[in-house]
Amino acid sequence: MTEPAVNLWSSPTHALEYLAHADSIPHRTEGEAELLDCLPRDTRRVLDLGSGDGRLLALARLAHPDAEAVAVDFSTTMLGRLRARFGGDSRVRILEHNLDRPLPHSLGTFDAVVSSFAIHHVSHERKRALYGEVFGLLEPGGAFCNLEHVASPTPALHHQFLARLDVAPADEDPSNKLLDVETQLRWLREIGFIDVDCHWKWRELALLAGMKSAAR
Repeated sequence: MTEPAVNLWSSPTHALEYLAHADSIPHRTEGEAELLDCLPRDTRRVLDLGSGDGRLLALARLAHPDAEAVAVDFSTTMLGRLRARFGGDSRVRILEHNLDRPLPHSLGTFDAVVSSFAIHHVSHERKRALYGEVFGLLEPGGAFCNLEHVASPTPALHHQFLARLDVAPADEDPSNKLLDVETQLRWLREIGFIDVDCHWKWRELALLAGMKSAAR
């Protein structure tokens, strides 16, 4: 299947439409709970890729209140929500950056890199390159936890998933560039992540995670 070339997330209307129903995504809290459980116990720095309104990062900081964090997004709407949520918190840096481009070297290193329903908006080639960049940013023993929208094995299962979300096929987000779980897990292993697994899954929502070896 050819990947769609469009990405509507620079549109405030598109971002606001997503935010209007984001809290009602089925089983989302289950996936988030599993993601938090995968974070290293001694997490001091967290990078959130495609932070949106900061929902996931806020949860991560509740679990690790002393951690510093970097929130990355390129949508003006989402950046505004991030500043409203974290603007008074000196431990959170908000960075405008499009994940279509390589991550800045100036970010430093992290004990955890997280993402929630964001990376599926970049091309498959860029997904793999981004995973490699994440590996390079992790401290030894660090974790990459990607709560992601993935591809179904068959069109019928994909349509069933859309029906669970009450979304007609014609109304599906054209920005989506969905990829199967198995390919992404294989990429993580090839890059060098260990203990790679799909820790949680509900239809097209999945938590893909891996660790960087603690051995120096």
